[in-house]
Amino acid sequence: MLRHSTVEIPIYASVGTSKMMLAGFKFAGQPYLPRDRYREIHEVQPVQIGDFTVTAFAVDHSIYGAQAFLIEAEGKSVLYSGDLRMHGRKPGMHRTLFEAVKNRTIDALLMEGTHIGHTDHRGQDEYKLEAEIVEHTRSSPGLVLASFSPQHVDRLVAFFRASKKSNRIFIADAYTAFVMHLNAPKKVIPKPESTQGVRVFFPTFFEQNFRQKGLEEFYSLMAPARIGMEEIKSNLSRFVMLFRPSMLASDFSNDLPAGSRCLYSRWSGYLDQPDWQPVKDALAKANGDLIEAHTSGHIFYGDIIDFVGQINAKTVVPIHTFEPELFRSIAANVQVLTNGETWVVS
Repeated sequence: MLRHSTVEIPIYASVGTSKMMLAGFKFAGQPYLPRDRYREIHEVQPVQIGDFTVTAFAVDHSIYGAQAFLIEAEGKSVLYSGDLRMHGRKPGMHRTLFEAVKNRTIDALLMEGTHIGHTDHRGQDEYKLEAEIVEHTRSSPGLVLASFSPQHVDRLVAFFRASKKSNRIFIADAYTAFVMHLNAPKKVIPKPESTQGVRVFFPTFFEQNFRQKGLEEFYSLMAPARIGMEEIKSNLSRFVMLFRPSMLASDFSNDLPAGSRCLYSRWSGYLDQPDWQPVKDALAKANGDLIEAHTSGHIFYGDIIDFVGQINAKTVVPIHTFEPELFRSIAANVQVLTNGETWVVS
C-alpha cells in the first residue's frame, strides 16, 4: 500500500503534461505541479507504484500529453481511457494501445463518453479542419483573429500551417509563445524566438504582470520576435493573430480593424458567455465576421463503439459523460456508478 501524506504523494505524468501544467500555471491560474513530486511516466513502460503496476499509453486529445493508463494489481486489470479521441492528427496512438492490450484480459474499462448521446454526429478530423481554416484565411481581406486554447497543440499546428499556406505570418500571444517555446509539438512548429513564420504580441495585461509571474527571462528571449499593434495595423492582411476577448478593450481600444475575421475554434457554448458579446458587436461594427471552425477534443459516438469493441473488457464503467446509461446500448456489461461510490472489480 502507498503510505504518504497528501503533500508527499508523487504525481506521475507525461513530460507533455508537465509542460502544459507549467504553461497553465504561469498564464491561466491553473494548478502548480511541484517539481519535487513530479515523476515522469514513459509510454508503454510498466512502472511499479506501491502494489500497482501502471502502464501509460499516449492518446490523442485536445490537450497535449494526454495518456490512458492500464492499472494491474492482485490479478485484476483496469484500463482508464482518460479523455481521448480518434480523429486527431495522430491516429497511430490508439492503434498502439489496441495492439498492446489485444491479448490481455481487461476486467474493467473506464471509458469517457462526452459524445455518447450524439449518435448522429461524427465530426471532421484535424486535417480536414486545417483545410477549412486555410480557406477561411485565404478568403479574408483583412486581419484574421484566431481564438483557440494554446494548450490545444493540434489546433496550434493547424493555425500555424494555415498561416503559412495562406502566405501570412502567425502572431502568437505570450501564452501561446510560451507553449511553442516549450516545443510541445516536437519541431512541427518553430520556437517563436526563431521568427520563422511567427511573431509574438505581448498583450497589455502580460506587459503589466510578467515580472510577478517570474517570466523576465522569457520576456527578453522573445525580443527578436516581438511585434506591436502599430506594425500589425500597417499590413492587416499579412497576419493571423491569436485573439482572446480580453484583448478587445485593452489592446484594440474596443475597435477592431475593418473587415476583421474571427475564426472561433472552441466549444460553441463559450460564445454565449458575456465576454463574447462585445466582440460580436465590434466585429459587426467593423463589417467583419465570426466563423466557427472547430472539431471536438473528445471521441465521437461511432469511435466509442469501435474503441469499446476493440478493448472487449469484462465490464465498462462510463466516465466523463452526462448520459452513462446510453452505454448499455453498445456494451453488454455496463456498471454505472455515482461520484464517491465504491465498486470492487471482480
